[in-house]
Amino acid sequence: MYLQIIEQIKQRIALGDWPAGSEIPSIRQLAIDLRISVITVKRAYFELEHEGIIVTQHGKGSFVATNTQLSRQVWEDELNSYLEQVARLAALLGLSNEQLIQRLHAAASNQQQELL
Repeated sequence: MYLQIIEQIKQRIALGDWPAGSEIPSIRQLAIDLRISVITVKRAYFELEHEGIIVTQHGKGSFVATNTQLSRQVWEDELNSYLEQVARLAALLGLSNEQLIQRLHAAASNQQQELL
């Protein structure tokens, strides 16, 4: 369960829901919100702090680390995870590598047009 919490927090950071320097829910609050043990959330926060993704200031709370290189690494990890899922789905659909690349190219083009 704590691994799921770690992944969810990394995802929120990667998607920009929690930008660098922003406060994240307290261990106790997240445990209440998720209806799980405080110990489980504490372990997840400990691992995230060990990885340098969050920093905890005693008496003040936990915050997303401000290390910009770290943010990029979180985004890279998230992208790789999605790409692995896409490749798995493409294989299940029987798509060739070329077909997958064409679809990815089309999706990227659509995303760029949305940004304009």
